[in-house]
Order: sequence, then C-alpha cells, then structure tokens
Amino acid sequence: MVSIAEKLVNATVGVAGLGGLGSVVAECLLRSGIGKLIIADFDAVDKSNLNRQRYFADQVGKLKVEAAKENLLRINPKAVIESYNQKITAENAPRIFAEATVVAECLDEAEQKQMLVETILTKTDKAVVSASGIAGFGDSNSIETRRMSDKLIVCGDFESGIDNNKIVTAGRVGIVACHQANAIVELIVYP
Repeated sequence: MVSIAEKLVNATVGVAGLGGLGSVVAECLLRSGIGKLIIADFDAVDKSNLNRQRYFADQVGKLKVEAAKENLLRINPKAVIESYNQKITAENAPRIFAEATVVAECLDEAEQKQMLVETILTKTDKAVVSASGIAGFGDSNSIETRRMSDKLIVCGDFESGIDNNKIVTAGRVGIVACHQANAIVELIVYP
C-alpha cells in the first residue's frame, strides 16, 4: 500500500501563473510534500506585487519563474521545479503541463482562465483546480471549494472580482490559494 507521503512526493502538479494565487499555491504544495512542480508565467516581479505575492524586494525585476523557483528550492532543495517563462496559450498548455496530473489555474484575466480550463479539460486527461472570486477583504468564510465535475474544482466566493472591489488583498488571495492547494492534495491522495 502506498502511503500518503509517497503519493505526494511522487506527484507532479502544474501551476499556471505565479502571481498572488500561483506563488502561494506553489509554496503550499511544496510544503505539503509534492515532489515535482511545473510552473509557468511570462511576467517579471514588480514592486506592486509585493503586497500579495510570495516574492521579496530584492527580486523585483526578476522573471517570476526564476524568483519562484529560487524561493521554492529554499523550502525544499530536493524538489524538482520545471519552469516555463512563457505566456500560456491553448496551443502550449497541453505540452507544458504534459507530466502533471493536476493543473492549478492561477491566471489573472477571465478569458485566460476560461481558455486554460477548457484546454486542459478537453485536450488532456488532467484535472484542473481553478479560482473564481478572490478580490476584496473580509468574510473569509465566504470562500468555498466546489467540485464542478470529476476533473474540475473551483475555489473562491464566485462573485467578487477586481471590478467589484477595486482591491486585491494578500489575506483573501491567500485563502483562495490555500483552498486550491488543499483541493489538489486531496485529488492526489484520493484520486
């Protein structure tokens, strides 16, 4: 019988986007024992990211994939971190996340989120854990995890967007990211 620890260390998880959600999801997954992460983003760390993303002031200007990999390997030097510094598209997502069993959708824009979820669900056999409704602050208990199908789980409050609240706070984004990481661990342990 394979132990929970063995399932986690033998798992490969994709993280699409390394901003407020993705940088936290990746850290939580690594701290939970996931052995391999495939991370992808095309952006660089900006000073404005430091209020809610898992980067440091001395990493401003660095590519997010490089900064994230550096930080993750400080947590677990034995982890395998495969990184892609490119914008995720419908054409490259199946290739980038080919080895993953689950992909965390951590993208910013609604159209990009939809594209990734649809691409992974229709062009691969992988599960997706997505986020919807992360903006604002307060009422932490409004964040929930919903299983939409065997291959799709969505975390968030399902209503608050940057347009509604005009602010994204570290606490609220972190809660949703932790919900995502927890759902991914559950998918790996109880497939």
